[in-house]
Amino acid sequence: MASPIPAGFRALPLSAVQLSLAAVLKCGQSFRWTKSSPTHEYRLCLRDRVVCLRQSSDYLFYRSSEQEGVSDEETLNLAQGLFSAGRGLGEALRPVEMLRQDPWENLVSFICSSNNNIPRITKMVHALCKQYSPSLISLPPPEPSESDSQGPAAYHSFPPPSLLAAPGVKSTLRALGFGYRADYIQRTAKMLVDTHGSSMSDSGSRENCEEWLTGLRDLNTESAREELLKFVGVGRKVADCVLLMSLDKREVIPVDTHVHQIAIKHYGLRTVGGSKGKGAMTPRIYDEVAAKLADIWGEYAGWAHSVLFTADLKAFSSFGIQPPTPAKDADISASASSSASKRKRSETQNGVEMQRKVMMMGAAVAAMAAAATVIAAVHDDPSLLEDDSDDLSSVEEEDASSPTARREKRRRRTSD
Repeated sequence: MASPIPAGFRALPLSAVQLSLAAVLKCGQSFRWTKSSPTHEYRLCLRDRVVCLRQSSDYLFYRSSEQEGVSDEETLNLAQGLFSAGRGLGEALRPVEMLRQDPWENLVSFICSSNNNIPRITKMVHALCKQYSPSLISLPPPEPSESDSQGPAAYHSFPPPSLLAAPGVKSTLRALGFGYRADYIQRTAKMLVDTHGSSMSDSGSRENCEEWLTGLRDLNTESAREELLKFVGVGRKVADCVLLMSLDKREVIPVDTHVHQIAIKHYGLRTVGGSKGKGAMTPRIYDEVAAKLADIWGEYAGWAHSVLFTADLKAFSSFGIQPPTPAKDADISASASSSASKRKRSETQNGVEMQRKVMMMGAAVAAMAAAATVIAAVHDDPSLLEDDSDDLSSVEEEDASSPTARREKRRRRTSD
């Protein structure tokens, strides 16, 4: 039986195992989506509208705030661009999808991620928007009830660089709890404005410096990364998050200790010094982990690592689903070494290497299938994916490769 369409919404045939709002919007990619109960409606304020999404087992429901000049077709196009990273929605079974976010907002959000966790990043980003952007609209809860004391909520868009470039921004953001990140944000905004301008672009909706940042999508990965690393507070991991989640560089893998542990646990990675993924993230370890996963997954390595990361969360393990572990390199090489001749050994090793890659790819595909199974199970209760801040550590640690990170390390204890 088809799900009824909520009043004011339009429906798009798209099952929860093809795209899960509960998973995608809770896995540490974006920090401004709000969720209302009991409807599980997700809302995001853009510059000219508030996008509202709901989901049933078989449909994605969408609408935008009722404002002059805002059409449902435009809202659908925005959703297509945000959730499908350039593909049509529903083209593949990808419940844990990579978002294609605004580069400026994403850059600031991940500057905030330094030595932080998702609930706190979310609070900081919302505070920044409330401080520097006027309210676009106030909307009541999706289904207010007599027992609901919550009134209309004000929605604020993300402020442009020019509003965050002023010197006084530092002290204001520090007062809001941003700590040393306040300096990073203000100086990065000023660098953008001074270099690329703050006048409105031809589109009339964004500043020229924002258009330049979005234009990094047209550069190759290394060139785009080089530009991002010029900004204050942006090291390799923050740059890679922006590359993957905003600039269409699907092969990029943001690495932290959690991703390092996944590479060791599921892919037999052996790093220098026999690290178990518990120590500091050095540039060398970062490169080894990224190279290992990129070798297996190629141009979609960033998405594949996100699937494994999400499947490794507590919410998934609570259903008894464990991502499968492929044979370790040591087990494989042992069979190869038993070959009687060097030529045979070489042939065996080549065959085993191919088998190893197939097994590793199969492990991640199985993890994706496990994720889809759990997403279907939690569809009626998305709260199962909430408050896993201890597991969602992909954005929790200091970006050690940042040029300013070591200098700031001693200041952190007194700044925050």
